[in-house]
Parts: sequence; C-alpha cells; structure tokens
Amino acid sequence: MNAASDRDGGGASGTPLILHLGHEELVIRQRYETVSIVNDLLIGGWFLVGSFFFFSPALTHVGTWLFVLGSIEMLIRPAIRFTRRVHLRRYHPDVPGIGDGGHDF
Repeated sequence: MNAASDRDGGGASGTPLILHLGHEELVIRQRYETVSIVNDLLIGGWFLVGSFFFFSPALTHVGTWLFVLGSIEMLIRPAIRFTRRVHLRRYHPDVPGIGDGGHDF
C-alpha cells in the first residue's frame, strides 16, 4: 500500500473506484474530492433552477424548496471535508502531511 496514493483522498486502500458501464469503465480517483465536486454542482443547480422559478408566481413554491435543498447541500460540504480528514487520520495517523490543510475540498 502506497501512503502517497492515500494522501490524495483515494480511500483506505488508495485504489480508484472502477464502475463498468457496458464496454466502458468509469474510474473515480480521489473519491472525497469527487464527492465534494458533485455536491458543489448540485448546489449550483438547485440555486440556479430555483432562481429561475422565482420569475413565475406559479413556480415560487417549488423554487423555495430548491433553495432549501441547496442550503442542505451547503451543510453537506463541510461534512464531506470532515469525513475525509477523520477517515485518513484514523487509518494513517503516523504518515506526515495527511490532514495538514494543504487540500481542503
């Protein structure tokens, strides 16, 4: 097991997550950063669509719920960062440089 590969957030084993989709493979490296990016995209989507819904009085109620979803996802962001740090420290407390704040996703 390579400590450097764990440092990038690839998980406990440092190996990428590989999903087989027909004849293609989806390779996910740096899992925590990837989850954080997907979360950020969802936040932006909820707030953008919710903003457009406020242009129509008939869609204002749904737009409000999209803003609530975006706010919940903003709370998920620090939970992802916290999980990444606790996960890496628990499995590799003796490796210097892990969790030193260099990459705060």
